[in-house]
Amino acid sequence: MGFHSLILLCLLSFISSPHLLLAQQLYEGVGITKCESVDNSTSILGYTCNGQNTSCQSYLIFRSQTPYNSVSSISGLLASEPSQLSQINSVPDNATFQTDKEVIVPINCSCSGQYSQLNTSYTIRGGDTYFIVANNTYQGLSTCQALQNQNNVSARNLDVGMEITVPLRCACPTRNQTSDGVKYLLSYLVRIGDTVQSISQRFGVSQDSVLQANGLSVDSTIIDFTTLLVPLKNQPTSNQTITPPPPPSLSAPTPPSSDNNRSKKTWVYVVIGVAAGTFVLIALFVLFCIFGRRNRRADPVITSKDAEKDAKPTKKLPDSEGLMLGMSDIDRSLKVYTFEELKLATNNFSPEHRMKGSVYRGVIKGDMAAIKQMEGDVSNEIDILKRINHANLIRLSGICFDQGYWYLVYEYAENGPLSDWINDTRGSKVLSWTQRVQIALDVANGLNYLHSFTEPAHVHKDIKSSNILLDGDLRAKICNFRMAKSAEGEGTGFAFTRHIVGTKGYMAPEYLENGLVSPKLDVYAFGVVMLEIITGKEAIIASSGGDMLLSDALIAIFSRENATEKLCDLLDPALEGNYPLDLALNVAKLIKRCLSKDAMDRPIMGEVVQSLTKILVVDIDGGNSRTKRLLPTFVVKKEMNLQGICCDKSSLNAQKTKLVTQKLDIYAFEFMMLKQTKEE
Repeated sequence: MGFHSLILLCLLSFISSPHLLLAQQLYEGVGITKCESVDNSTSILGYTCNGQNTSCQSYLIFRSQTPYNSVSSISGLLASEPSQLSQINSVPDNATFQTDKEVIVPINCSCSGQYSQLNTSYTIRGGDTYFIVANNTYQGLSTCQALQNQNNVSARNLDVGMEITVPLRCACPTRNQTSDGVKYLLSYLVRIGDTVQSISQRFGVSQDSVLQANGLSVDSTIIDFTTLLVPLKNQPTSNQTITPPPPPSLSAPTPPSSDNNRSKKTWVYVVIGVAAGTFVLIALFVLFCIFGRRNRRADPVITSKDAEKDAKPTKKLPDSEGLMLGMSDIDRSLKVYTFEELKLATNNFSPEHRMKGSVYRGVIKGDMAAIKQMEGDVSNEIDILKRINHANLIRLSGICFDQGYWYLVYEYAENGPLSDWINDTRGSKVLSWTQRVQIALDVANGLNYLHSFTEPAHVHKDIKSSNILLDGDLRAKICNFRMAKSAEGEGTGFAFTRHIVGTKGYMAPEYLENGLVSPKLDVYAFGVVMLEIITGKEAIIASSGGDMLLSDALIAIFSRENATEKLCDLLDPALEGNYPLDLALNVAKLIKRCLSKDAMDRPIMGEVVQSLTKILVVDIDGGNSRTKRLLPTFVVKKEMNLQGICCDKSSLNAQKTKLVTQKLDIYAFEFMMLKQTKEE
């Protein structure tokens, strides 16, 4: 009797879980981040071929991104018929979509072995991995595990030009779904802020049908950048897709125009914007007075640290909205230039003033400035740069917005990017050993400030030699903060992203393969930059056998018995042997630690700063036999002036020692100030 009761209980439990009984597929979940493992309890390798028909009409959602932002490029990438794609999205055959526009992609889905999918082909490009192809190029419409399973080629053996098969995630309705009137299944890419309820409402279907289709319950959580099957009784329509908001406008006045009507309209907009902003501030003040007092009476007393922690926003505002709310802060901390002022500074942005790309040299009120023209959302870079202040981070002094373009005005770095000095083939730009160590220390100081002395801490994410500028004294300044990311709030110390962006040769393994972001990402890239500095070589070495990572060349040296001799061969020939070999070996060992495959084995930037400071101190104080060629440029120049004054060698050495001591005192003072700031 007890046995039969147990069986009956199990049957009742199974029947009472309709999502499991009717589930067409199992949701893939967080498994997309673990390329090296396969969870068979999910659909990580693909949706099971369990449809009523072995092939069917299906639909994908793809978000337009360069270079896949037109009917032809998207249909080519996803093996869709261009005419069908343009028709269902209500656009011409030659249409180009706005960035991040959701595009409906009609495809023919069919069984391939045990999985339901559409196979398309892709040619490997430089820097590609299975993770990048699945999550960056195809935006999650495939997985790195499915790519490995489909192609039977190791991720390490992917060569540029190799053609691989990409299985796209799709499925056909089951018998139960078909009997309920479902004709199509749409593979929807979950984005930040989506819920099963919001997705269901957008496509006009019941939440319960979506839960059942994916084997989920009401309490289940869906993960950003995964696919969710949406059962449809009718074809999807273009009005169910999301169009991104227009770019934000700046509240600063538009440059003077000869058109009076345009000028009048501009000032009307400005007045309306100011009035609206004033109304919002008044409303916020009233709400604060009402609720703030009520909360103060109800809440217990908390410490200042707790108050600061509680004050941090838990949800990021949309880019345009957040930027507009922050414009009042920008106006106070940065100069807002008119476009006419910048045209005057750059001689109407003439070619003679172009430095590189979209960066122009300008003169504003007698001072040199670098003016960079940018498109899209720049709020992240502005927000970071207006809050930081460090000698080794580029300073943003002002902004301008005109005709859809942003213009950011930076301090001028006279000697340009470090990459120009590393890659100089004419031999006109040669750095001494001491200058190279000093530049490395400058960059380390800047990163240490970002990682340990800002609130919240930040990861730069794009450290490379072209993003390091040298001023008139050859002191380094880190620039280009557009990709920078807050490093706070992650219990493991790592954040996750599916949008892998960077430069080949500088990206850390855990970021390249699994999308993990932490300060150790910058440490790895810094190791590559430091290696470029001492070798005079680029991050990627071209050879007859194919491209080779510069970092691999260093690792190979330390695996041999004659490491010191081989290191000499790798160091920059332009140094002509003018470097202390023991210190060069110490620098190389530090670089090797920064390039550790395991992020946890890499040093923090504070430790790197200490190591490089010691190396520089020993370098400068290396003995009379090396004094002249190892002293920094400013000391050598001063010595030349002193030679006309001092009459004996001992006096000259005393003056040099005094200068070096003053320089080291500055380092000690900077370190002490950073420590004091951190303690406060």
